[in-house]
Amino acid sequence: MPGDFPHWRTVHTIFTRWWQDGSVDAIHNDLRDEVRRSEGRDTDPTAAIIDSQSVRAAETVGADSRGYDAGKKVAGRKRHVIVDTIGLLLVVMVTSASVQDRDGARAALAHLRGLFESIRLVWADGGYAGKLVTWARKKLRLTIEIVKRTDDVKGFVVLPRRWVVERTLSWIFQRRRCVRDYERLPEHHEAMVKWSMIMLMSRRLAGTKDAKHRK
Repeated sequence: MPGDFPHWRTVHTIFTRWWQDGSVDAIHNDLRDEVRRSEGRDTDPTAAIIDSQSVRAAETVGADSRGYDAGKKVAGRKRHVIVDTIGLLLVVMVTSASVQDRDGARAALAHLRGLFESIRLVWADGGYAGKLVTWARKKLRLTIEIVKRTDDVKGFVVLPRRWVVERTLSWIFQRRRCVRDYERLPEHHEAMVKWSMIMLMSRRLAGTKDAKHRK
């Protein structure tokens, strides 16, 4: 805890209160709207990109909300994120790392639809292919477009649209509190992700060097 902060219990109480009363969402969403306006965009996006990121969990994370991501070989939790086409966060949902991307995507996409009626198209990687695409089209009126690597390309390659959400995950991961999950409750880690984006958007609007570096 920084030396100029109050006692940790006071900080935690305020953190919890702001999360529960919607203050964190309000601050985050207002800043996102301002950034979109500053980029010459409407505040309501029409397209989005979805992805996930598994992070290791600290001992403070209970066994009931942690799991093992066999693909990434990570024991902890998974962040399911949906961003707009410039990388700003629209939805974050934290689950056990053992939750499959397609399963986590259902809840995340349903939440997205509740927040943004304007969105019609969502880009995703091959892990979201299959029944999810049909379900999203029928239940949510969302078109999921799968962006895949071509079989003849080896090594690192920047994939259309997917690089945007991968950059956002990198932004989030750069924040110390998001390098791993320390939170007892999944929703508290969701709040930490939003605070990381609040910091980034505030600096971008202020025109600081840190924000320009992350554009």
